[in-house]
Amino acid sequence: MKATKIINTGSAIILGLFALLTLFLSSSVIFNWFGVRAKEGNYVLLIVWANFICSILYLFAAYGFIKRAKWTFWVLIIALIILIIAFAALLIHINNGGIHEEKTIGAMIFRMSITLTFSLVALIKFNKSLWRKHSY
Repeated sequence: MKATKIINTGSAIILGLFALLTLFLSSSVIFNWFGVRAKEGNYVLLIVWANFICSILYLFAAYGFIKRAKWTFWVLIIALIILIIAFAALLIHINNGGIHEEKTIGAMIFRMSITLTFSLVALIKFNKSLWRKHSY
């Protein structure tokens, strides 16, 4: 039981910090706080907005980890779907000759991996009925 509480609390803290960092960075570009736009180079606004929306979803998911809520998994899956769609749009943008920063591709793969990892943790911890075999 204690290990489960540590995993839930640790997941909530890590995801919450990741959410706050993402929220700060994406909103800084969107609202041009501290003149960040000029420093960011060739950012793709769709990616920035997707990250901004996902940061809010990550905050809800962090709360879900604290409350051990089953819906935590679904919030993270929605975030993952948003990221996948944004990544596909980024690849189309790049394929059509759109300007971008190379680091964006790696950052999106990293973000999708983190989101997938946390969604799997939520699935295993809170939604065992979705992946466990039922005996009838």
